[in-house]
Amino acid sequence: FGKTLGMDFKIIEPGLVHYFITIKQEHLATPLAAHGGVISALMDGLLGVTALSVSANEHHIVSTIEFKINFLSAAFEGDTLQGIGRVENQGKRLIVTSGDIICPERNNIVIAKAMGTFNTYPAEKAGYAV
Repeated sequence: FGKTLGMDFKIIEPGLVHYFITIKQEHLATPLAAHGGVISALMDGLLGVTALSVSANEHHIVSTIEFKINFLSAAFEGDTLQGIGRVENQGKRLIVTSGDIICPERNNIVIAKAMGTFNTYPAEKAGYAV
């Protein structure tokens, strides 16, 4: 899904992930500003891959239980956004992550902040071969 929207990511280390998107015409809600759904999709991917970055070594995947997002500034066509995700807490079944989406080209202005909670479970339960 992220690839369809033009997103990409890099796992810096387990529990620390960077996610990227460049806002294009098709991402806009108005003639100038990105749609909140695009920012939300970027954040959901960021938070989920951050949780997955610590659960995958146990052959577990994650599913979103909840996430809360605050939009702080608009993103505009041509902006390259960077999401920075961190694991805040990892339990046996739940992982809590946080994320910030910033625009480095505009002095690292914060576009959105969020927290998410993820259930971790064996990959084979979702049909993956281990």
